[in-house]
Amino acid sequence: MSRKVLTNNYLYSLCLELSILLQAGISVEHGVSMMNDDETDLDSKLVFQSLLSTLEKNVPLSEALKESKFFPTYMVTMVEIGERTGRLSETLKALSEHYERQERLSESIKSATTYPAILLGMMIIVVLILIVQVLPMFQDVFARLGAQMPPLATQLLAFGNWFRGAAVVIALIAVIVFIFAFILWAAPSLRTGILKSLKNKFGDRGLFGRVASFQFISSMSLALSSGLDIKESVEMSAALNSDSDVLNKQYEKCLSMLESGGKLADALKESGILSARDARMLSLGDQSGMADTTMIEIARRNGNIVQDDIAQIVGRIEPTLVILTSAVVGVVLLSVMLPLMGIMTSIG
Repeated sequence: MSRKVLTNNYLYSLCLELSILLQAGISVEHGVSMMNDDETDLDSKLVFQSLLSTLEKNVPLSEALKESKFFPTYMVTMVEIGERTGRLSETLKALSEHYERQERLSESIKSATTYPAILLGMMIIVVLILIVQVLPMFQDVFARLGAQMPPLATQLLAFGNWFRGAAVVIALIAVIVFIFAFILWAAPSLRTGILKSLKNKFGDRGLFGRVASFQFISSMSLALSSGLDIKESVEMSAALNSDSDVLNKQYEKCLSMLESGGKLADALKESGILSARDARMLSLGDQSGMADTTMIEIARRNGNIVQDDIAQIVGRIEPTLVILTSAVVGVVLLSVMLPLMGIMTSIG
């Protein structure tokens, strides 16, 4: 298995299974051995065997995760903290919830970009077929009747003729776009650079801001569940999500308020990370000694809000593209059908 293919979904399942085994009183080494025996996928067995080879030396799970080089640094660090605080089972459970939230967010973003792109491509293909293939047929009909096509249809037909003549150039451009998209997919550093530029400009606004806030809160909930104190949790969450200058300013403001003796809820609210309602909920949870549980609930709710926002965007894009396609097709057809019907009526 490649060192880069452990998905959020895989990490979610692994952390959840390990947490369940630990709660049942089964040691980590024995639990991993059981999982390895039951595994049928060769790539997954390679992961478990890598862990077992290290765990057999009586080293902690965090050290085995680190030496295998399969797992993200974030997971290794949190497991190490869980071992240090004696809350390994709780940390693994929190990690599973964290990766589940990240997987849901990732799937929502993929569907939000993939489906509209496919729909847009289909719309372009339909319109091009109409202009390039159908309109010339109507031109022949008008020519046989000794009439001319309306100006709009004539202009569209001219565009279709130009498109056919420039097919080679357009195909070349399409190949270039495909190559660029492949490079983006194959070069994470380039993709990360583009995303960072977008986050630097829009990181605290709109959907970008809500996603950034959710990721920070999710990291905070995990850090608190693992036994870290508030300041350490904020510092770790800020370090894990510090890919935007705008967001870094928010994190710095939050840390500054905490260092000045401010409460966590107030610091997160004033820095723009939490909404007033979430900050009020966190304040109540902090007063009752349930800050970590409250933060988990806030992370879960914010994740649902982000997914709803993405679904609403997709929900608006889909009918918009369908209406636009129908309008374009209707205008093109009516521009030739109505005059043609008029000619046929006058002949009749």
